[in-house]
Amino acid sequence: MKTIMLNLNSIDKVKSFVNTAVNFDFDIDLISDNYVVNGKSILGIFSLDLAKPVEIRFHCEEPAALKAAQEAVAPYMTEA
Repeated sequence: MKTIMLNLNSIDKVKSFVNTAVNFDFDIDLISDNYVVNGKSILGIFSLDLAKPVEIRFHCEEPAALKAAQEAVAPYMTEA
C-alpha cells in the first residue's frame, strides 16, 4: 500500500478536500497518530491534529478509480 501524506492546515483546505472526497463512491480515511476518521466528514477531520501532515487511506480496489482519487488529492500532498 502506498502512503500519501496530506497537508490540511487551513480551514479552506479542509473544506476543499471534503468537497473533493465526497465525489468518490468508496471510503476514504484520514489517519493521525492513533486516530482514524472518515475523510468525508468535516467534523471528523477537524478533530485531528492538523498542525502536522495526516495520512490518507483509500478503500478501493479498482485501479482507475484509485488513480483518479490520488490525482484529486494531489494539491493537498506534502512536499517530500
